[in-house]
Amino acid sequence: MKIRVRVHAGARVAKTEQRGTELHVWVNTPPIDGKANARVAEVLADLYDVSKSAVRLTSGHTSKSKLFEVDGL
Repeated sequence: MKIRVRVHAGARVAKTEQRGTELHVWVNTPPIDGKANARVAEVLADLYDVSKSAVRLTSGHTSKSKLFEVDGL
């Protein structure tokens, strides 16, 4: 399953919210060296109850809008 995600890195509060076709994810991890991307992948794994290895970032590595692929849904 492919999921469009809008990432808000460096947020005060970590949360998720569905807005239209995008899932907005706030993480309190800074957008440095892919740390925010890794944290978003962990959040998605918890949200969809899959392992972390089942979540892959497929596009938008340096953008706020990203496309993740989740296996096992």
